Amino acid sequence: MAVIRLCSRCPRRLCSSFGSNLLLATLILLLCCSCPPALGKKKLYIGALFPMSGGWPGGQACLPSAQMALDLVNNRTDILPDYELEMIHYDSRCDPGEATKLLYDLLYSEPIKIVLLPGCSSVSTLVAEAARMWNLIVLSYGSSSPALSNRQRFPTFFRTHPSATLHNPTRVQLFQKWKWTKIATIQQTTEVFTSTLDDLEQRVKEAGIEISVRQSFLSDPAVAVKNLKRQDARIIVGLFYETEARKVFCEVFKEKLYGKKYVWFLIGWYADNWFKIKDPSINCTVENMTEAVEGHITTEIVMLNPETVRGASNLTSQEFLTQLMSKLGGKNPEETGGFQEAPLAYDAIWALALALNKTVGPLNKRGRHLEDFNYNNKDITAEIYRALNTSSFEGVSGHVVFDAQGSRMAWTLIEQLQGGSYKKIGYYDMTKGNLSWFGNDKWIGAGPPADQTLVNFEYRYLSQKLFISVSVFAGLGILLGIVCLTFNIYNSNVRYIQNSQPYLNNMTAVGCMMALAAVFPLGLDGLHVHRDQFPVVCQFRLWLLGLGFSLAYGSMFTKIWWVHTVFTKKDEKKDKRKHLEPWKLYATVGVLLVIDILSLMIWQIVDPLHITVEKFTREAPKGDLDVLIEPLLEHCSSEKMNTWLGVVYGYKGLLLLLGIFLAYETKSVSTEKINDHRAVGMAIYNVSVLCMITAPVTMILSSKQDASFAFAALAIIFSVYITLVVLFVPKMRRLITRGEWQSDQQETMKTGSSTNNNDEEKSRQLERENKELQRIIQEKEERVSELRNQLSERQALRSRRRPSSANQNHSTPPVPAPQGDPKSLLPPPGYPLPSSDNHALPPSFSSSSNLYQPDGKISRNHCHTSRLPLLYK
Repeated sequence: MAVIRLCSRCPRRLCSSFGSNLLLATLILLLCCSCPPALGKKKLYIGALFPMSGGWPGGQACLPSAQMALDLVNNRTDILPDYELEMIHYDSRCDPGEATKLLYDLLYSEPIKIVLLPGCSSVSTLVAEAARMWNLIVLSYGSSSPALSNRQRFPTFFRTHPSATLHNPTRVQLFQKWKWTKIATIQQTTEVFTSTLDDLEQRVKEAGIEISVRQSFLSDPAVAVKNLKRQDARIIVGLFYETEARKVFCEVFKEKLYGKKYVWFLIGWYADNWFKIKDPSINCTVENMTEAVEGHITTEIVMLNPETVRGASNLTSQEFLTQLMSKLGGKNPEETGGFQEAPLAYDAIWALALALNKTVGPLNKRGRHLEDFNYNNKDITAEIYRALNTSSFEGVSGHVVFDAQGSRMAWTLIEQLQGGSYKKIGYYDMTKGNLSWFGNDKWIGAGPPADQTLVNFEYRYLSQKLFISVSVFAGLGILLGIVCLTFNIYNSNVRYIQNSQPYLNNMTAVGCMMALAAVFPLGLDGLHVHRDQFPVVCQFRLWLLGLGFSLAYGSMFTKIWWVHTVFTKKDEKKDKRKHLEPWKLYATVGVLLVIDILSLMIWQIVDPLHITVEKFTREAPKGDLDVLIEPLLEHCSSEKMNTWLGVVYGYKGLLLLLGIFLAYETKSVSTEKINDHRAVGMAIYNVSVLCMITAPVTMILSSKQDASFAFAALAIIFSVYITLVVLFVPKMRRLITRGEWQSDQQETMKTGSSTNNNDEEKSRQLERENKELQRIIQEKEERVSELRNQLSERQALRSRRRPSSANQNHSTPPVPAPQGDPKSLLPPPGYPLPSSDNHALPPSFSSSSNLYQPDGKISRNHCHTSRLPLLYK
C-alpha cells in the first residue's frame, strides 16, 4: 500500500522524498505498472488577481493562504490525481483600471486559464462581466458587492465571501434590538457600497426604520461628515474601504461626531488595528483616531469556523491560523491586509479543486477532459458551473455552500471596539433569524444612545398664581354686579332711578357679569381640562364674552344714541321726539344682541372652534442631557380664524368708534329722560379705549399665555369695574346721603327731577328765592296802591287851588283837570318823578320806585311783576 501511495506521486515528488537515491526510486516505479510516467500529470492554470495595495490590500494575507491550499490540494491523491493546479497571479491594487490591463494579459497570453480568481468587488465586477465572453468561471474570495448576485449580468460568478447584503439583516436586527427608528448613512461612491445601501434602504423601510440622512463622497469625506453633524445624525452606517475609513474618522474627530451620543456601524473586514496605521493622507494622530473610533459596532461575516472540526483540508481553523502565521513569517496579523479574509481564499481554492475533481468523471464519460478546455468550450464550463453550484463541504471558514446567485451563505459576527480592541458581542443567523447575544456590549454613556436628539414635548400652561389672582378680582366684580343689579331693581320705583332707564342699566349689569364670567374659561387650559373637552371651553369663552359685550355696551350705546338723536335735531322736530318710548330702547339692544347671536351661530356652524397646538423653538435644558424641550401651547382656533376675527372686530370697532363720537357730541346735553347719560358717555370712553388697545395686543401676544391672559382679563375687569362704578355708585350715594328712598316719593314728585345733582340744587335754590320774592313783591304792591291813593288825593286838592289863584292873579279861566285813572298821573316807566314833588313822598314810596330799573332788568331782590311767571316754568 505504501508503494501505491508513492506511485501516485510524480517523479519530482519521489526525488524529493528519497533524496539522492535515484536507483531506489526507479525500482519502485518499475514495480508499479499502473504508475503513469512523471510527465503525464497535467497542469490546470488559475488566473488570479490579488490586491497587495490600494483600498483593500487583501492580497497580503489571501495570497499566502491560497498558496497553502494549492500545496495541500496538489499533494492529495484523492483530489485531481492526474492534474496539478498552478496559479498565475498579479497585483490588481483593487483598481478596475489596472485590473482591465491584467485581465487582458491573462486572457491573451499562454497558458489558457480554466478559472479566474479575483479579489475586491470593483475588480470582480469587471472580471465577472467579461468572463462570460470567454466561457470562464469566476470564483472570488473577497467580493462582497450585492450587485454581483445578479445572475443575468454575471452568469458564471461564484464567491466564498458572502454578499455585503448579508450585513443588512444583522444591522436591522440590531436597530430593532436597541429601538432605533432613525439612522443615517455615509458611503464611498462605488458600486459595491451603493448596491449595499440600496438593499439596506429597502430592508429598513420594511422594518419601519427611516434613513433620515444619506451622504456620499468620492475621495474627501469632509463635507459629508459636516452634513451628518449639521443634520443631527446619531446612528450612522458607514460603507467605505479601509483607507477611506481613516479619512472619515479623522473628520469625525474634528467635528466631534463621536462619544456617548453617537454609534457608528462599520464593515468588519478591516484590519484589527486599521485606525492605528499611519496614513500620510490624514492629519490626525493615533490618539485622535483611537478616541474617535471607540465604541463603534462592526458586522462581519463569520470567516473562521468557531468550532473545532476538521473539514475537507483535514485542518481545524486554529491549525490553519498557525500555518498561516508561519507562512507570513511572523508579521503582525493586525497590520496584514486581508488577514480576516484569508480563510475565504483558502476555502475558495478547495471549492475549486473539489468542483474540478467532481467534473472529471462526467467529462470522461463523454470523452472529454479538463485539459481540453478552451475559451470556446461551453460544455466543460457548464460542468464546472454545476459542480460549484452543488458544492457543500466544511472549510476552515465554516460550512461552504452557495445560493442560487452564487453567493456564500454564512453567519454574521457582531463585534464592538472596547478599549482599543474588538470584542465579540453576538452572532446572527439570517437563515433562522436567530440572534445569539453575549450581553457584554459597553457604552460610553448609561446605555445605547437615542437615534436622535430626544424631544420632550412640554405644554405651556397659564401661571396658576396669575389665574387665581385674576379670578378673585373677577369674582369680586361679579359680586359688585349683583349688588348693583339688586340696588337698581329694589329702587326701580324711585323717580330718580326711573329717569335713568333702570331696565337698560339692568342689562348693563348683567352684561358686565357675563363678561367677567368669561374670564374663568379664558384661563382654563390643558392643566384643568381634558383635550377632548377643550372645544367646549372655547365655546364658553366666545359666547360669554360676545353676549356680555352686546348686553353691557349695547345698552349704554342705546342710551347715548337716543340722547344724540333727540337733542341734536331742529327745534320743531325735537319737540316731537321728546316723548321717550322705552320699547324703542329695548328693541335697539335686542337688535344688537340678535346680530351677535346670529354671527356667532353662523361661525360655529360653518367653521367651529377646535383646539390647535402651537410649536415653539426647541430649547436645551440645563445639564449635559441629550434632550431638547419643545414647548407647546394650546389655542382655540378655526380654519378661517383670522377672517372671523376680522369681521367681529370690524363690527365691534365701528360700534365703539360711533359710541365715542355720540358721547362727545352729547357731553353738554341735559335731559331729564335719561339723567345718567353723561356717566354713560364716560363709561363708553373707557370701554372703547381699553377694547381698541386690548384686541390687537392680545393677538400679538397670543404666543405668550401669561401676558395674553393678563392683558385680556385685566382689560375686561377694568372695563366692568369702571362701568359699574360710574353708573351705579353715584345713584347709591345720592339715595343714601339724601334719603331719597322708595318711601320718600312725595318729595321726589314735588321737586321733580333734573339732569344731575347740580341742576337739582340750583332748581331748589331758585324755588326758595321765588317764594321769598313773591312775598316781598306782594307787600310792595300793597304799599304802592296805598301811596297812589294818597297821591291822587293830593293832586285833586292842588287842582282845586290852582284855578282860584289864577282868577285872582290873571283872571284867566281855569284849565279843567284831566279825568281818568289815577295811574295816568304817574310818569312812564323809566322816567323819574318831578324833583319838586319828591319831598312830599314818604320814604317807603321812594324805595318802592327802585323796582323799576332804567335798563329794564330785574335784580335778584327786585323783580318786575311781569317777569315773575318765568320763575315758575
